[in-house]
Amino acid sequence: MPVDSPTLSPSSLMLDTLPSPGLPSDECPRRARIQLDLLLLAIEALDLDGSEAMLVAARELALEGLIKGRVHLWLLRGTNPMRRYSQRRPLQLEEAKALVMVICTLSRRLTVLIRQLLIGYQQLSDKQLTLDHHFRLADYLSRFRSHFRARMNPRRAGVISYSTDDKLDDLAVELLQQLLLCSGVLGPQRLWSSLFDGEVA
Repeated sequence: MPVDSPTLSPSSLMLDTLPSPGLPSDECPRRARIQLDLLLLAIEALDLDGSEAMLVAARELALEGLIKGRVHLWLLRGTNPMRRYSQRRPLQLEEAKALVMVICTLSRRLTVLIRQLLIGYQQLSDKQLTLDHHFRLADYLSRFRSHFRARMNPRRAGVISYSTDDKLDDLAVELLQQLLLCSGVLGPQRLWSSLFDGEVA
């Protein structure tokens, strides 16, 4: 009798759409760890229930084996070396793939809001008006600054470079633009490849 081949789970098939970046190990490089956490931070600033939404998305995507709950998600995000309580554990590529899928899933759900904020930002820039003229944009930026300052280590060089409101606002808008790119059909592939730009020889 022929031996049945193992059945791949839907989550395994989904993660397999993200190709190996060809790194010397299965650990995520520093820049990728920072970028993933910052994108999740932007999602939290967009959605008051963002942390819970991340866990719900992980369950819906059948990724509980890689994102095992609230504490484990915190540990994964703590691999960002800019954090106050940075974890020394590495972020494995499979774990990073799971975070990419969660980010892209939530970006799709927030697409309308993200577009509204980016359009508002462009209109204010065109009219040379301050960002507080757009209530929802100002609210997002305020929450992002608050989250960033509460969770990042102010003594780290990468954090010091965002010491002013203007620098943090620029970062927050840049992350919105990245989230919009994540919301498309090929969002996971785009985000995944962007994480390793310059990392592969």
